[in-house]
Amino acid sequence: MIERKSGQYQGRNKSSAYKDLVWTVATSSDISVGIEQQTKLTLATIQMNLVELGADKTRIVSAQIYIANMADKPLMDGVWQSWLGDKPEHWPQRACLGVNLEGSVLIEVTVTAVRR
Repeated sequence: MIERKSGQYQGRNKSSAYKDLVWTVATSSDISVGIEQQTKLTLATIQMNLVELGADKTRIVSAQIYIANMADKPLMDGVWQSWLGDKPEHWPQRACLGVNLEGSVLIEVTVTAVRR
């Protein structure tokens, strides 16, 4: 059975799970701040979403990061690396793409993780 956790937007869920896999997506809860703070807020939401379905950031196997300005990638990377920690066994494969995001949204993150 597929588990779905509704979010705040119509027509899509914030998270889904099937068997041992969890998928979630997030943007910043405050889009008035810069890329570093938006990244911190987005990753905090990702972690909460994962925990809600029995996973956590150490169980992420794949991540896609979409940023509005590729010049911000080094700043985002610093926050990302700090959030993940220094244990390579917890680092997922990851892609980062520069895209047009809506309004003042600077980052969107989607991940796939394995439940405990």
